[in-house]
Amino acid sequence: MKHTALSLLLALSVSASAANPYLGRWALTIPGGGAGWLGVEEKDGQLSSSVLWGGGSVVSTAGTKLEGDQLIVTREQKNKEGKVTTETITALIHGDQGLKLTTVKHNAEGKQLGQPAEFAGKRIADIPAKPDLSKLKFGEQIQLLNGKDLTGWRLLKEADNGWSVVDGMLQNRVVKAKDKHFGNLRTDAEFEDFNLKTEVRTQEGSNSGIYLRGIYEVQVMESFGKPLDSHHMGALYSRITPSVNAEKPIGEWQTLDITLVDRHLTVILNGKTIIDNQPVLGCTGGAMTSDEFKPGPIYLQGDHTNVDYRNMLLRPVVK
Repeated sequence: MKHTALSLLLALSVSASAANPYLGRWALTIPGGGAGWLGVEEKDGQLSSSVLWGGGSVVSTAGTKLEGDQLIVTREQKNKEGKVTTETITALIHGDQGLKLTTVKHNAEGKQLGQPAEFAGKRIADIPAKPDLSKLKFGEQIQLLNGKDLTGWRLLKEADNGWSVVDGMLQNRVVKAKDKHFGNLRTDAEFEDFNLKTEVRTQEGSNSGIYLRGIYEVQVMESFGKPLDSHHMGALYSRITPSVNAEKPIGEWQTLDITLVDRHLTVILNGKTIIDNQPVLGCTGGAMTSDEFKPGPIYLQGDHTNVDYRNMLLRPVVK
């Protein structure tokens, strides 16, 4: 009798899992081609989800439910007047590891805004075991900044260029004007896993970032004296909060020592380990792509504010 009851419980567990194939993490290519991310969880029988939609942060959704064989996710956004726009995302399993999705928006009065848009998603493979950093082997060191000019770098997209090399350092200078839209800077070369060491100097109100493989942003921000936050200096933007404060005051050169390997991140800021070999669950806002399994450039965020960099050395991991 006990054996029969146990078998029934196991069968029900397997059935429940099979009944919800949406649980897990999904890389999205959102309407317009931007990078997005969807995470779906179940706790105590209740579904919840979080989403990254192009830029910005990973945020919790307003609703998550199953309707038949479809997953329905609801996002809500407030405008400056406090009126809420509701976006309904409908997902359907497509093939072994894919999603077909549709999104449609309605205003606060329930009126549909524009036409429904179709896009796609792909299941993200489980994160591997934490790597043993002491056993990593590195290739030849690459100097990314030559201290003379922008050789080896280019704007990510067509935009105003605030980047230049002055006194051996790479600096970005942004002019705030309606007709000015400053660009992000990327390496011509692309990389997989690596260690990256550099120095950065924030200016008043600096808000920049170093994108690893063009996918994951390590935040560069003037946040000295502020509480720990996933949007402050050295954080993996909106995903991993530093364990300790290690910023220096504005205007001082600061060191960053970043290791990315097997989708695990280590960040040492000014000699202090603030992210210790932590798993990375998906792309961050502003990513070039949501595909975490292909090489990509180092890119520096330059569309926000002024910032300085120097002595940028990269050592690729050899596997």
